[in-house]
Amino acid sequence: MLKHHYRTILSAASLGCCNLVAHTAIAAEQLYPNILPTAAAPALSAAAQAGQAAYAVGVRTLTINHANQFDAISQTVKDRPLTLEVWYPAALTDKQPSLAKTSYHNQTRLGHPFEIAANAYRDAAIAQQSKQTFPLVVLSHGYTGYRTIMFYLAEHLAANGYIVAAIDHTDSTNAEVNMVTNPFSGFFSTLLNRSRDQQFTLDYLTSQPHFATNIINKDHAGLVGYSMGGFGAINTVGACYQFNDAITARFTGTDNPQIIQQAKALLNTCTAGHPTASADPKWQAAVAMAPWGGQDKLFSTQSLQKIKVPMLYMAGDLDDISGYASIKDTYRQTGAQRYLLTYHNARHNIAPHPAPQVAYNNELDLGHYFEPAWRNSQLNSINEHFVLAMMNCHVKKQPQQCQYLQLTDSANQQDANGKKSPPWFGFPDRYATGMSWQSDALQP
Repeated sequence: MLKHHYRTILSAASLGCCNLVAHTAIAAEQLYPNILPTAAAPALSAAAQAGQAAYAVGVRTLTINHANQFDAISQTVKDRPLTLEVWYPAALTDKQPSLAKTSYHNQTRLGHPFEIAANAYRDAAIAQQSKQTFPLVVLSHGYTGYRTIMFYLAEHLAANGYIVAAIDHTDSTNAEVNMVTNPFSGFFSTLLNRSRDQQFTLDYLTSQPHFATNIINKDHAGLVGYSMGGFGAINTVGACYQFNDAITARFTGTDNPQIIQQAKALLNTCTAGHPTASADPKWQAAVAMAPWGGQDKLFSTQSLQKIKVPMLYMAGDLDDISGYASIKDTYRQTGAQRYLLTYHNARHNIAPHPAPQVAYNNELDLGHYFEPAWRNSQLNSINEHFVLAMMNCHVKKQPQQCQYLQLTDSANQQDANGKKSPPWFGFPDRYATGMSWQSDALQP
């Protein structure tokens, strides 16, 4: 199949696939030392809730296996393991008096380890209330990344009554890809598996036994994908990929016509590897943050127009990775109820948590997090607000929450004549500049 291309990948993988430095004693770093006062924060953000969210948050780590999957690197069919971080509504009881908040370990793109403080309790008891279940939200990182890169969002959703599963996408994490010697070693695997991983995580957690089986909602779920995670999410909820010969050759690094056709056959699928577009009905809402793929027109227009799952697109208007113009085009072509939040003067890094201190030692590491014109903590707070509104409105079917998605074009509180106008619903006066909003329930 694709062995010719992957000879170099296998060689690089043997040198740099596992560059995680052994953990030494590192103090957990607090990435949010300063929290906005409640009166200055978006209404549905963690800062606005000021510790008064509905639930404490528990977290556990699971490993699941997707059986009999084509492995792009070894060119064999084998089980595909996925590590999940799962956050959930917790009940802190007298039986766990010494339970302390946990931390998350990971590494930068250059392999430098770090540990960040969490607002969740490792292995805490599950909140169980009579006849109440909690919807699942799946979080999907970019290339490269790791499952806790949006931990702030996961904790926030769990505190508000969701079970959140964030995926370590195998072959696509900081720990597996050597960004210096072979930065694209996991790229074909990422193209092939991102959507499949998202769907399998939903399938597993809503059908197989696990620690939260009794409290997970089996019928309603949401999806959040950042960058390549967004590329996967758009496919997962109904779009079809359309890789042509030239683009496939570019992404596989070969000009062999037979290999190109074989690669296209693997890639050109709909809804998580299916031949036709028919999204799992459990998906009730999706959020695509800086989604990659539109710049190469990898989604067929016809399939985008047939998407039925409500979609929130979030993007910086200076995104030079995914391309803001292409994200807008994807938004316009989406047939479902759709929204577009634009962060003005932002580039691509609108979703990650703030950079850990060790990332400031090198541009390659810092560039995975840093936004020149925005504080990451402010972006995180706004993301919490809009993603929770999206999930409450469309997944939990709470109509009163939909008003947070019914906004004017600009957040700048200035009308066409330069006169002051009211703030966006849910935002305090004078604290919502630099954003714009589009929404359209009609076909493009």
